[in-house]
Amino acid sequence: MLVFLGLFAVQANVSNYFVDHAALDVMFEQAEQVDMFSMNAMAPLASTNATVVSEPDAAIAFILAWFVGPLGIHRAYLGTSTGTIIAYILTLGGCGIVAFVDWVVLLIGLVNNDISKYVDNPSFFMW
Repeated sequence: MLVFLGLFAVQANVSNYFVDHAALDVMFEQAEQVDMFSMNAMAPLASTNATVVSEPDAAIAFILAWFVGPLGIHRAYLGTSTGTIIAYILTLGGCGIVAFVDWVVLLIGLVNNDISKYVDNPSFFMW
């Protein structure tokens, strides 16, 4: 590695590099000034083809409930309040019982392709 870096260091000369001042001047002349107070300052960064997810995917919620159900990660994915997720973590998903029932409920929701009643559900018991 040291020999490899040494070979590149030998070939790096100041004479190999140059700055095209005319091209820089043209670039700065064509540039548009943007300040942070402008209403459209972030418009070039806005995506025109952004997709908005309206409802969480049932399969992802089911997989999360299977692997990390006692930690309540599936509830966080479904939009449950922070207090409920903390309760899941402290009780390990109701000693695993509540997390298992959530898994079964999400399995049924996956089969029926409807988990809308579980999205943003604030109660500890999702069902």
